[in-house]
Amino acid sequence: MQVTFLGTSSGVPTRARNVSAVALRLPQRSELWLFDCGEGTQHQFLRSELRVSQLRRIFVTHMHGDHVFGLPGLLASLGLAGTCPGLALYGPDPLRNFLEGALHSSSTRIGYPLQIHKVKEAARSGAPIHEDDELLVRCAPLTHRVPAFGYRVERKPRPGRFDVEQARALGIPPGPVYAELKAGRTVTLEDGRIIRGEALCGPERPGCSVVYCTDTVFTEAAVELARGADLLIHESTFCHGEAELAIARGHSTSTMAAQTALEAGAKRLMLTHLSPRYLPGNPITPDDLLAEARAIFPATDVARDFLAIDVLPEEPDSAA
Repeated sequence: MQVTFLGTSSGVPTRARNVSAVALRLPQRSELWLFDCGEGTQHQFLRSELRVSQLRRIFVTHMHGDHVFGLPGLLASLGLAGTCPGLALYGPDPLRNFLEGALHSSSTRIGYPLQIHKVKEAARSGAPIHEDDELLVRCAPLTHRVPAFGYRVERKPRPGRFDVEQARALGIPPGPVYAELKAGRTVTLEDGRIIRGEALCGPERPGCSVVYCTDTVFTEAAVELARGADLLIHESTFCHGEAELAIARGHSTSTMAAQTALEAGAKRLMLTHLSPRYLPGNPITPDDLLAEARAIFPATDVARDFLAIDVLPEEPDSAA
């Protein structure tokens, strides 16, 4: 999986940072998933190497404008392109009314299937909001001024690497049977032998996970959602010295984000959704927020627009 930050500012854009949007590229299936869609996200796509034609799912954290104002325009452009096979959206209850109102009022016809899923009940129960053979998506309620949700995308564990030489030594003929054995399944050969795919595969290869949490103050729900995550993307709207303001506005400080990562046992933390007040040259800068977070959780970095990160699972030790 590859994460690309398309917007890392909070509230309003700056010259260097657009408002919230994070793209998740799934190269194994040539798909893009988008998390939040602030105003100007279309332009950010155009300035990146991502192909918006690959967009298949959009996950909305909450209904504040800096997270959703780019949606109607993006949906309309996909319709005008005429190549979108369909799109699934996930988010708070008002998402459907917001989109239907905007599209209806602007006489916009999108011309492709659009599914909108409410996530509130799944967040409460812990049930997946999406699952297929490779990926699992869950969400959790965050603590903000309006209903907000964090999302976790997990790539499921895969069978270990298939030992082709061992298969050949056993006289197993190449062909479709190899695919079954690679998947760890048990097959019966034409000569009657029963071969267990697991016996021809190395240790199971773990999946990887990405968690996206914004907007929220520190909450145990985010800690649980991010448990053991390979990458936690967490808002850091304010510095530690403005904790009272952060709490009043339903946001996190750099130290709250770091504490979430530490308690969750995440492997890496990326700070995003930074207040425009922390521009370079001001009394407090993103570097100061980074230093505050690293004092608690050293594996922290600050996101910037168009930064791309590969999220890879740790391969098992073949000698083990």
